[in-house]
Amino acid sequence: MEEAPGRADRRAAGRTLEGDGIGVDETAVIARVRAGEPEAYAELVRAFTGTALRAAAALGAGPDAEDVVQQSFFKAYRALGRFRDGASFKPWLLAIVANETRNTVRSAARQRSVAGREAALTEAHPLIPESADPAVATLDRERRATLLAALDRLGDDHRLVVTYRYLLDMDEAETSEALGWPRGTVKSRLNRALRKLERLLPEGGGRGE
Repeated sequence: MEEAPGRADRRAAGRTLEGDGIGVDETAVIARVRAGEPEAYAELVRAFTGTALRAAAALGAGPDAEDVVQQSFFKAYRALGRFRDGASFKPWLLAIVANETRNTVRSAARQRSVAGREAALTEAHPLIPESADPAVATLDRERRATLLAALDRLGDDHRLVVTYRYLLDMDEAETSEALGWPRGTVKSRLNRALRKLERLLPEGGGRGE
């Protein structure tokens, strides 16, 4: 199978490549790829691997997260001809990651445990500084595990919108583009999802109190 440029770079550098697109001129890189410079795609791979891994982990890819991300970058590369000029690459990529994760979970006919998802999220993107007080770090891990358990009890749409807005720290416009929903739909589903989470979470187990 044809390999997307940048795969070797991603495997060599691992999760340290995360950059969330900072410092990358997406428009220029995509133009270079379209103009016959496929190796330029490695810049996008390096910039967005961390984000894509967090998305796959949060959405349930589990031990298949790296394969999901690799396949997503490959599909994005093959589809660059259909990428809309002026659009943001990250939400477009994460829409592919979400779809690939759903296909992977469905074909495997299994859902990961909350503990497994917690480990994958932590490995993909350390959320607690190494210098954090151990007691605070333990409490933060417990809160995150509680949140993930509650997310598992939401419907797919509500879980997706909370994951994109809060776990992946995407703004409303990016979430709208990634999910293919109008911004009004993002707002209404997010509000409903948060109300459900408030009922599911124990007192004091919410988003950072």
